[in-house]
Formats: sequence, C-alpha cells, structure tokens
Amino acid sequence: MNIFKVINPPQSAWDSLIERPSEQDSDIEEGVRDILRNVQERGDAALREYEKRFDGASLSGGFKVSEEEIAEAGDLVPEDLKHAIATAYSNILKFHIAQLPKEIRVKTSLGVTCVQKSVPINKVGLYVPGGRAPLFSTVLMLCIPAKVAGCEDIILCTPPSAEGKANPCIIYAATLCGMKNIYKLGGAQAIAAMAHGTESITRRDKIFGPGNRYVMKAKQIVGMSQVAIDMPAGPSEVMVLADETSQPSFVAADFLSQDEHGPDSQSILVCSSEIIAKAVESEINRQMTKLSRQETIAKSLMHSKIIVLPNRDAIARFANEYAPEHLIISMQEPWAMAEKIYAAGSIFIGNYSPESAGDYASGTNHTLPTSRWARSYSALGVESFMRRMTIQELSKEGLEGIGGAIVAMALAEGLDAHAAAVKARIEK
Repeated sequence: MNIFKVINPPQSAWDSLIERPSEQDSDIEEGVRDILRNVQERGDAALREYEKRFDGASLSGGFKVSEEEIAEAGDLVPEDLKHAIATAYSNILKFHIAQLPKEIRVKTSLGVTCVQKSVPINKVGLYVPGGRAPLFSTVLMLCIPAKVAGCEDIILCTPPSAEGKANPCIIYAATLCGMKNIYKLGGAQAIAAMAHGTESITRRDKIFGPGNRYVMKAKQIVGMSQVAIDMPAGPSEVMVLADETSQPSFVAADFLSQDEHGPDSQSILVCSSEIIAKAVESEINRQMTKLSRQETIAKSLMHSKIIVLPNRDAIARFANEYAPEHLIISMQEPWAMAEKIYAAGSIFIGNYSPESAGDYASGTNHTLPTSRWARSYSALGVESFMRRMTIQELSKEGLEGIGGAIVAMALAEGLDAHAAAVKARIEK
C-alpha cells in the first residue's frame, strides 16, 4: 500500500504533519462516568456486574488471585518464556536501582540546614491490560520500579477471561516481582475501584498503567480530582530518523512493529532523501505480507507518514516538534543527532537498537508519554513512585541571621503574624 509522503515541506506545514490520529472520547465519557459513580456508590456489587457484562466473568468467589491460581500459572508458562522474563527482569532491575535518588543536604547559611529527601508513595495501583495482547512485559515495567522505590502497599489489577482466570503470564511476572495482591478486574471499573475503594480494594494514592480508551478516560477523570495518575497517554507511536547509513529493512521492521499495536498507532519516517523513502516503503509492503496482524497494520499505515527533509538540523527540529514516544536514530553520528533532541520519551541509537528492545528487555522503561506529552513528561521510573519532601532546621543563631529578612518580607506582604512568629523567638 502507498504511505503518505511529503518532500521538503515548509515549516508552515509542520503543524498539520505532527497531528496524531485521534478518536473523539465524547461518545464514551458519559458511560465511563456512570461506571465510576456506580462503583463508588455500590462497591464490589457493581464490580461483579461490570465484570460479567464486559469480560463475561462470574467472580462470586472474589476478585483476588488465589495461591492455587498462582501455582497453576507457574505451571502454564513455558520454561523458555520464564527464562526470557528472567533476563528482562534482571536488566530492568539493574537500570531502575541505579535511579534511586540521593538525599540532598545543604547549609544555606550559618545555622540553617535544608534537606530534600525522596520517600515512596504508600498506596499504588497498577493496571495491566489482559485482552487481545496480555502485556506481561508491562508487569515488569510497573512492579519493578514500585518495589525499588519502596512502596509498601501495591496492588495489580488485570482483566480476567470469561472463565474468571487472569492471564498466567501476567500472574507469573507479577509473582516474580514479589507481588502479593493481584486482582481480576479490568476496564474502567478497575480504575474506579482503585480511585474510590470498595469492600475488596482499598483506595490508592496513585494509579499507573496503560489501557484502552475506557481505561484512559477513567484515569483522566479520576486524575482531575480523586487520585494521582502516572501520565496522560494515547495511542503508541514511533519516529525513525534515517539517512544513507540506515538499513531500509530495519526501518521498515520498526515501522511495522509499532503499527501492529493498534489501528490508531502511528509511525513516522523522517529521512534525508527520496531514495531512502522509496526503499523503506518497498520493504514495508514486502514485510507486512508475512505478519499476522495485517488488518491492524493496514489501518495504522493509513495515518503513518514518510517525510523527506533537506538536512540534519531540519530533521532534528521536526523531531522535537513531533515529540515522539519512541525515537530511533538510524543515521551517521547518531549520538551527535541525539544531542539535538530535547523532546522524546525514549531514544534508540543506531541500526541495532530496535524499539522492541526497550519494550521488553534492555532495561529502560516502556511506559512513556505519547501525543506530544514528551515535551513536559518523562518516562516512567523509580521517581514516579516517590515524592520529594523538604526538611529544614534552624538553630537560634540561624534564625537570628535570617530573621530580619523574614520579618521585612512578611510585613511587606501584609502578613504580620508571619513576622510575629519570628520576632517572638528572637526577642525571647
């Protein structure tokens, strides 16, 4: 199929080129709000009704995954997959342990000590999709940083099958991470339970994880007033920057690996010549005939793009304007190009760094900002599961040293009680 291509577009046209495919959520918002309200009011009874309606599961025996189900899941996961998960676990753990923040302690003046320390968020909720693509890799990406951060009360929700079972790979990955509380709950109702609490689920302080339109809309709604969420998120996306040193077959494979996520995913190639553009397009058409999700890929390719720009500076500027979730740099001197990038979720350097590596086993986190949010949000990491807190201690001499400045500023703002709190100590 033909992919939309544009050659040397003027910068005035860039705004239209960086637009994402989007579905209007107005058609689902009222329904999601009803689910949130019903779960808040009726608790577990509402959860059981929604699980029966949306997942076809009867959960009269409770939502929590039992010890027997955990043991059964371990038997169902093939040994080679267990080994693969263990490899990913090890690399992700190493990278996230290195992210632990250090305490900052500074004497700002004589007798005045200021401290900044990071403390774990106490109650966190993790959501892991379990439908057509059960994302057990996401279990590692959420559970490992939560554990490294020191969060004490962690629950994981994932949709059950019609038989009332959670996906065994998800259960296995969660137990490998030391998770004790795994619940068979999916969709907006799972978000409602974690945001409001029910008889079985205690209210969370922050909710993490991807999901479909209903899950994301529910997170957006509760995130405005009920509970913190990890980040705004939309359909997955990748941008590849390529020149004559790139391998068209590699670039095409990266395109297709992203497009298979869903019909609203988007892949963008920004390259330095029409020759590269045509070679990659030819490879895309050749490779997609061998893939299982051709229908999904074809829909995604309808809003994917190939853009030719005249030089490296223009390519870097366009990449920053787009602010991709994933950015692959298949160019000469890729690290030099990476230095020009300030808006991307995660960057992949060179011809042998596929986006799939970050999705699974290199060690970086695959929970990333989409839809241009990489301009202001970061990849998920250990600090996402922590909050910073400041502490200060002033000695008598320290307060005397800065007391005059405090009193003068407080009186200038018309806050004489603030000034009095200092003067009472100094005068005594």
